Amino acid sequence: MRRVGGIASSAAARALGVARGPSDLVPRDAGMATAEYAIATIAAVGFAGLLVVVLRSSEVQELLLGLVRRALTV
Repeated sequence: MRRVGGIASSAAARALGVARGPSDLVPRDAGMATAEYAIATIAAVGFAGLLVVVLRSSEVQELLLGLVRRALTV
């Protein structure tokens, strides 16, 4: 095990911001964000679709309209 400035592990060196070589200057997850953004976007679109279906129901519309009326009369 190689010691870098008193730090024994490369994980600890990266955590403290000590660069051991050129490979430590580039983040290891540099290309992984695209898939994560795609999954989050699909989930957000699905949630928005579900929200539209719920808000278009007559029960929810009556509930929201009642809340607005009550808030405006106070």
